[in-house]
Amino acid sequence: MSAQVSKIFVARLLGLDVFDPLGDRLGRLRDVVVVSRGPQKPAACVGLVVEVPGKRRVFVPMTRIQSMEANQVICSGLVNMRRFQQRGQEILVVAEMFDRPITFVDGSGRGIIEDVGLIQTRRGDWEINEYYVQRGVPSSSLLGLRSRRRDKVLVSWQDLRHGSQNEPQSADTFVATHDEMKPADFADALHEMNEKRRLEIAAHLQDERLADVLQELPDREQVQILSALGLERAADVLEEMDPDDAADLLAGIGEETKHQLLDLMNEEEAKDVRRLLAYPEGTAGSVMTPVPVILTPESTVAEALASVRLEELSPALASTVYVVRPPLETPTGRYLGQVHIQALLRAAPPEPLGDILDTELEPMSDLADISEVVRHLATYNLTSVGVTNKEGRLVGAITVDDVLDHILPDDWRSQD
Repeated sequence: MSAQVSKIFVARLLGLDVFDPLGDRLGRLRDVVVVSRGPQKPAACVGLVVEVPGKRRVFVPMTRIQSMEANQVICSGLVNMRRFQQRGQEILVVAEMFDRPITFVDGSGRGIIEDVGLIQTRRGDWEINEYYVQRGVPSSSLLGLRSRRRDKVLVSWQDLRHGSQNEPQSADTFVATHDEMKPADFADALHEMNEKRRLEIAAHLQDERLADVLQELPDREQVQILSALGLERAADVLEEMDPDDAADLLAGIGEETKHQLLDLMNEEEAKDVRRLLAYPEGTAGSVMTPVPVILTPESTVAEALASVRLEELSPALASTVYVVRPPLETPTGRYLGQVHIQALLRAAPPEPLGDILDTELEPMSDLADISEVVRHLATYNLTSVGVTNKEGRLVGAITVDDVLDHILPDDWRSQD
């Protein structure tokens, strides 16, 4: 390695641009990977986790790091673009060591790790050398609360107890630290963990948060987490999921367990999921959202705008109001047409929806193949389309994100 620092703290590395030798940006540094060598030796740094375009995180071994400076990291040679998967003995410094409770060797008490210092040895290897620690932290801090006392010290790795005498970073702390992370990004973080850690973190998430995160994970990991929750908790989480996502998840579970979960769910929530599961796989009915925004022709523009403002609606679902004859719950009365958000914004608030209906765009049949739905959305540049049954009743709507999940490869979230 040339022109590099021989000592650096991990927190200073986070977010730095990583470049190849030609000066092309590879991505941003997101974490550092170390391997424990037992209580008598400092943990060895074996590589960096770099987020490349597409939000994929890849592993760059330290043998490929040419320099680490205050404003950039330069790697040499080719980088394997396969998605990073944490192995058994590997520890992610940011995800697993930051906020980790530790004990001082001299018996002076406990503390919380806030940063980790790396040093380069004479042989060119990197290892943990120091810890930046907040001392005197009460046990309540392990739930994400901070002590008013701010006694922070820089200590050598030899001054702390290592191995089984220290607890791993608590799942509560990890959840609290990443509370504002978007569900898709939190799912990425879970995906990179080993199975044991993934299940531990998932178990500490609130039902609604876990439901949002589950919807962003690969199918195999969704089933893995749901199966580990226990039937009662799993049913509660399924109730918090969008019906189409809950149906997709249940489709990958054994028949006996699936029926047990449906029986434990709230009757109204389960009803929507059962309807979706009844459709043949690959049809519009099997992937639709059964609860789009539905109003009558007498409803006003003002009422429609208030309906699409609901926070729980996705942007795609909020883009269209479907107009039907009562009843308004799917399957509704006769489907009349739809009103796009642009039409609502151009019309006067008191105007009835029946006066601004778009009746030219035909809805899709609930038995139509997904490929037909994709062509329809692409042909007319739509973000959503209504789905009707053979009686002409609205049974749901399909949005762009619904079909994307089904036309992309099954493992698109974790593709190399």
